[in-house]
Amino acid sequence: MADKVYRLSRLIERQIIRTLARCRVEGVGNVPPRGPLIVVSNHLSNMDPAVLMCSIPRRLHFLAKRELFKPGVAQFLSAYGAFPVDKDANHDLKGFNWCRKLLERGGAICIFPEGTRHPTGGMRQAIPGMALLALRTQATILPVGITGTEGIGPIWRIFLPTGAFNLRIGQPFSLPVIEGRLQRPQLESFTTMIMQRVAMLLPLHYQGVYALSAAGSTKEGPL
Repeated sequence: MADKVYRLSRLIERQIIRTLARCRVEGVGNVPPRGPLIVVSNHLSNMDPAVLMCSIPRRLHFLAKRELFKPGVAQFLSAYGAFPVDKDANHDLKGFNWCRKLLERGGAICIFPEGTRHPTGGMRQAIPGMALLALRTQATILPVGITGTEGIGPIWRIFLPTGAFNLRIGQPFSLPVIEGRLQRPQLESFTTMIMQRVAMLLPLHYQGVYALSAAGSTKEGPL
């Protein structure tokens, strides 16, 4: 049932985006066709999960804030592939374990490490729980940069999206195996490295706190 809801939702959303907006996707060939996958993206609007779902040829799952799981909506969100988490995702053990089990089954999950939307465009400091998940599961990480969705506005506009959206998919990579207990500085270092990979896929004014490190570590240009 859940897969049917996901496929139908993706079909409808693709048609809506194609009809009302312009969406350019680059790097689809970089998506691993199978195996545990963590899709890591910047987060600009409520439209981002739909754009990712329509652009990445894998069955995606998402973490969503618990406040969205209201009566009458919770069942649809669960079938869509979302799992409720607290705002402070660093201390949400149920969410972490759900992600870990899904990855152990070879699934794909999309994470917005900034924790919330930032419609002004610039990337904010990421929550390190994403790096811990990648280290514990050794799942492949797929960096994605999104631009243009920040102009969508209120949540109801996901049904009437207008404008030009760009989604750039980077090269997949994995973190090294770390023996023993992880130290906080190590975790923060891995988090920064992952977010740099996302920032490298974005124009400079979208890179936010990762602008200097991203500019100094790649020769790739903006979208």
